Formats: sequence, C-alpha cells, structure tokens
Amino acid sequence: MKKQQKPDPRAVSRELYADIINLPHHEPDPIKHPRMPLYKRAAQFAPFAALRGYDDMVNEEIRVPKVDHKRELEEHEAEILNQKLNRIITLTEAGEHPTVTFTVYEADKRKAGGRYVEITDSVKRVDIVNRVIELTSMEGVMNRVVKVDDIADIQ
Repeated sequence: MKKQQKPDPRAVSRELYADIINLPHHEPDPIKHPRMPLYKRAAQFAPFAALRGYDDMVNEEIRVPKVDHKRELEEHEAEILNQKLNRIITLTEAGEHPTVTFTVYEADKRKAGGRYVEITDSVKRVDIVNRVIELTSMEGVMNRVVKVDDIADIQ
C-alpha cells in the first residue's frame, strides 16, 4: 500500500481564495481616515509601567544594602561608654580638643532602620544638657553634632 500524501497547505489556500487573492489592497479614504504616522503606531507597542512605583521601590531597596536596627547597649557596655565620655568631658573642659573615633547609629531618613558609621573628628564641645557632642573636622572647617544616645562605641 502506498502512503497517502498530504496536500500542500499553500496550494489548498490558493485554491480556496483564488477569487480574492490578487485583488488590490483596500485603501481607506485619506480625508476621513488619514494614515497614522509611524511614530504614533510604534508608541502603541512601547513598553509601559504596569506596576506604578515598582521601579522606585526596587531602587530604594538596593540604595542601602544593609539596614540595621539600633541595638540597646548592655549594662557593662554603657558603663565603659560613660567612662570614655567622662574622659572626653574632662579633656574639653581643660581646653583640649581630642581627636576621637565614634561609632554612631545613623537612622535612614526614608525607611525604617539605619546603619552604623564611624566618624573621626576633634571634639569641640560636649553639651551635657542636650546630650550632644559638637565635633569639628581636622581642618577646623566643618562642624558636626553627634547625639550621645546614638553612640555605640568610642575609640
């Protein structure tokens, strides 16, 4: 027995539509229905933001790679920190401006959490009432204020 051969689908479609296949393409009335410019047609297929704000959210998440929460100092850590602060107060009252490295918790302004940063500067003044330490840069140009409650370590 011979295998029956399938007909070519292109030949079949040519036979089915032989009466219309060679007709000219319909052109609409250019006054009533002008052709859309190519740039407008392309805009229909341009990508769009299906999720508004998603890109901003992703960028915010990668902005600060590691977010810590401010940890509470244990009693012995607070005692050591207090001794170091008292030493700094004694030196500044004597007219000295010691250069100190503070490990300070810096809260993130945009989202919950923050990070610990090290600041090395000269101590200008310690304000016991407001619980802040005023720092001045090595060149004496820039002033910075550190809250005592945000200090995690002093070196």
